[in-house]
Amino acid sequence: MDLLATTSTVAVSCYALLSTVYKSLQALYATPPNAPAPPGDLTHTSAALPSVDVIVPCFNEDPHTLAACLQSISAQDYAGELRVYVIDDGSANRALLEPVHSIFATDARFSFILLESNVGKRKAQITAIRRSTGDLVLNVDSDTMLATDVVTKLVLKMQSPEVGAAMGQLTASNRSDTWLTRLIDMEYWLACNEERAAQARFGAVMCCCGPCAMYRRSALVLLLDQYESQFFRGKPSDFGEDRHLTILMLKAGFRTEYVPDAIAATVVPDKLGPYLRQQLRWARSTFRDTFLGLRLLRDLDSYLTLDVVGQNIGPLLLALSSIMAVAQLAVTATVPWWTIITIASMTMVRCGVAAFRARQLRFFGFSLHTPINIALLLPVKAYALCTLSNSDWLSRKVANVPAGDEKQAAVQNPSGRRSAAEGAQFARAVRGTDLSCSSGRLAATDNVCGGE
Repeated sequence: MDLLATTSTVAVSCYALLSTVYKSLQALYATPPNAPAPPGDLTHTSAALPSVDVIVPCFNEDPHTLAACLQSISAQDYAGELRVYVIDDGSANRALLEPVHSIFATDARFSFILLESNVGKRKAQITAIRRSTGDLVLNVDSDTMLATDVVTKLVLKMQSPEVGAAMGQLTASNRSDTWLTRLIDMEYWLACNEERAAQARFGAVMCCCGPCAMYRRSALVLLLDQYESQFFRGKPSDFGEDRHLTILMLKAGFRTEYVPDAIAATVVPDKLGPYLRQQLRWARSTFRDTFLGLRLLRDLDSYLTLDVVGQNIGPLLLALSSIMAVAQLAVTATVPWWTIITIASMTMVRCGVAAFRARQLRFFGFSLHTPINIALLLPVKAYALCTLSNSDWLSRKVANVPAGDEKQAAVQNPSGRRSAAEGAQFARAVRGTDLSCSSGRLAATDNVCGGE
């Protein structure tokens, strides 16, 4: 056996061994999707419940999408005090958003902060956090819709003073649009119900994802200056805020948790270009904060060390085995069967386990993710590692401007005030985006939510 074949065989064998151990323990520690919720309920009077401030930063958002987001927040069934702060971060399409603002401004719970220029999502969040006073802070992305009980269920998890942050389960609101959105929805299912659920077993979710994450204000206030002044190689770091804030919470000694039945549906990329740009941004933030998080591992369960190794060394071994296999085929004209069979079998086992846990055969379709990962995502991660100092968002563009009747429809009904029937239909739509993914189950790939 020549050097190329030997290297490929050794690399893929090491990958298979690491992946088998890591994924087996991950499945073992992850809370079963159909497990009963932990005991406890919010039986207090509304006056005794913690107040919640919902922070919604907005930049060049589509009016319909923002309206749907705000409507889902206004429909929350939380019995305690709820206030909503919408921060327009210098949007170029503010004129289109103003009708949405005006409708929700009639709700006394809503406040709108209009920044004159774009300062970035992190600073926009901080502006609202410093103006608000609630006991708990819920960060929500402007393209995310919440099920009606999200706030209640996150507050229930935050009752323990040891918990500094908690995230809900993410689904793709546009899952049915394209093959890519279907794939991303399954990716989210795997990331939440395997990766995050296993980490939550030890109270150390490593990234409370930006679309729906709740924080304890008393902890947040202590960390706000560190959060605002993150630098990497002397340059301000203005993305990856969710992962960085989670790491700061863990460093401060707080637990970070995952609540699988708090469902949030968010818009995901429907084309490869935007998806790869998003993955590049997430990969950079993941690498940056992984270095920061290494110091935490000695104080956490040893599984978390395996988790970091599996997420970072695993892709390296997969990339090496793939490169050597292609080189072997090109140089010696021999097919690297061992590498092909090993990767294919690992893929089908993982998809089979996901299909069994979710009770959905569609997860066998997630096997398509493997060639995409090898051909596109691994090169993106390699490029991210070589360009860690680059802080470009790569996606800050003005939303498409509605024309004619569409613009008028956005003004007349930006999902602000609906009839009872329309409200019920909207609530079912939010639930249906992933409760069709079966009664509140979810998960995604290793670096989903890596820093949006």
